[in-house]
Amino acid sequence: MPAKVYTEKDADLSVLKGKTLAVLGFGSQGHAHARNLKDSGFTVLVGLYKGSKSADVAKKLGFEVVETGEAVKRADVFLVALPDMKQADVWEKDIAPNLSKGKTALFIHGLAIHFGLITAPKGVDVGLIAPKGPGHTVRSQFVAGQGVPALIGVAPGSSKNTKKVALAWARGIGSAKAGVIETTFKEETETDLFGEQAVLCGGASALVQAGFEVLVEAGYQPEMAYFECLHELKLIVDLMVQKGISGMRFSISETAKYGDITRGPRVITPATKREMKKILKEIQTGKFTKEWVKEYKGGLKNYNKLLAAGEKHQIEKTGERLRSLMPWVPKANIKGKAAEFEANSK
Repeated sequence: MPAKVYTEKDADLSVLKGKTLAVLGFGSQGHAHARNLKDSGFTVLVGLYKGSKSADVAKKLGFEVVETGEAVKRADVFLVALPDMKQADVWEKDIAPNLSKGKTALFIHGLAIHFGLITAPKGVDVGLIAPKGPGHTVRSQFVAGQGVPALIGVAPGSSKNTKKVALAWARGIGSAKAGVIETTFKEETETDLFGEQAVLCGGASALVQAGFEVLVEAGYQPEMAYFECLHELKLIVDLMVQKGISGMRFSISETAKYGDITRGPRVITPATKREMKKILKEIQTGKFTKEWVKEYKGGLKNYNKLLAAGEKHQIEKTGERLRSLMPWVPKANIKGKAAEFEANSK
């Protein structure tokens, strides 16, 4: 049965009227939620750790910036827009001591709640509001008078009012213009992790690298391998996003289409699907989260080692050179942005 799609008529903004809202963190999602809610007429505090580089940015945009604990103390509803692995420590140190009955804590991803890294006290509602798009798109679509679809959810033990608050927040950031779908913390967390690991990031990255390696090892120029296995992927993904898989196939040549439907299943085999099911099981049982928490608390040694190995792959050097020949491809200082993100996330 198709999920119900909530729209603006289902979201009552008066639920948040007269309340103080707070956004903890001012990164990709945090800044978009804060700015959209402010433009929707709400009082919004920005909560940051002392010395955050984001403070000046938020102040210049007209926000009152306070330390995280103070934001929680003053807010009726607050959004935890912090990296997953930082949430538990911030919750214990800054959030929990300032909670009181009747407050609502919203999350943009359910991992910390679903896997028990955070437990809210009785009387504090916990909800989910997860736009299905990056923060800059949440903001740009709002400015354009449109919105990015979002998911909402209510954690077990929360009051019935939590859903109304999540819907109102979704409308405040513009998502109700596009459509809001109700889910659970369990469903959002487990499907999100699976998508990242098996398809969108892990699966796609490994597939691209493997295809590149096969062609280069067969004696083809790395530039040709890059174009065929990475560069043109965007064309196919864009077609899928616009028209679905069948629509993509309608737009490509008959030769490409025949290769797709006859050779694709030889790459993604029943063995691949069995491995995907193992990955899903590791997510569902909490094995992945325990492993990730251990890795994070252990100083990210394996994490950094694997990332460094990926950066040294031949496809990266080939791509860097070829992208310099394509002025229409946006250029970005990835390492600089990564360092900035890490600094602002502490």
